[in-house]
Amino acid sequence: MILIVIIIAASAIFVLNGGPKDQALATYDNKPVPASFLSKLNISDSISNQVGIGSVTSFPTILANATPLKIDNKTVVFYYGAEFCPFCAAERWGMLIALMRFGTFSGVKFMTSSATDAVSPSTPTFTFYNSSYYSPYITFMPVETETNTGAPLESPTSQEQALFNFYDANNQQLPSIERGSIPFIDIGNYSIQIGANYQPKAVLYATNWSVIAQDLQSPSSVQSQAIIGTANLLTAQICVADNNTPQNVCNQNYVKSIEKQLGA
Repeated sequence: MILIVIIIAASAIFVLNGGPKDQALATYDNKPVPASFLSKLNISDSISNQVGIGSVTSFPTILANATPLKIDNKTVVFYYGAEFCPFCAAERWGMLIALMRFGTFSGVKFMTSSATDAVSPSTPTFTFYNSSYYSPYITFMPVETETNTGAPLESPTSQEQALFNFYDANNQQLPSIERGSIPFIDIGNYSIQIGANYQPKAVLYATNWSVIAQDLQSPSSVQSQAIIGTANLLTAQICVADNNTPQNVCNQNYVKSIEKQLGA
């Protein structure tokens, strides 16, 4: 029994400290993300300002004349995705960074996307399932509809499903091939994002969580340009939807620059 524990622990250390990508990644699925790791995703303002919008290749749709989406007078950030999805896997990195600028997470777990996906199998990421988030500024509503093996996981509320259907699944302004795509993110009905802001395979394939976190400390790295660029784009949208509060976040140069690009 002692030998088994030692082997498992060694495998975990190997994965989180730069070992090659293999089946050991899956041993971390659904394991809690420690606070020490989340702290590595508190990217400094200096790095964020150097990255700016980075290498982001997909941009949100700005909604015109939509009723602001709020709960208890707080702007709602609604995410609809699934654990199997490699594009959701990519987007969650930037979402975590962006949302931690406005509040705090607990209960986030490590996750890999589907091991059999043809685009980017076993992409290292996180899951929002059963997590909690507190912010004095925004309300985060995440839905993870399926596990990374495709089993049913979480059902959206009627309000959440209506948002997804209206702006995504049944949106006649979208090409039919894109309707119902995930991840889907609605930021206070100010903007919607469908799909990831970068290609997961180019940034996250054949690596692991600790290597990615370390690479985020270099503004010029491929990971920083994609992940921090995504976080910055999401942050700017949240700032616009929330009347540029709090000021210590929304007055950063990267936020102001991206807001101009969004036409805010």
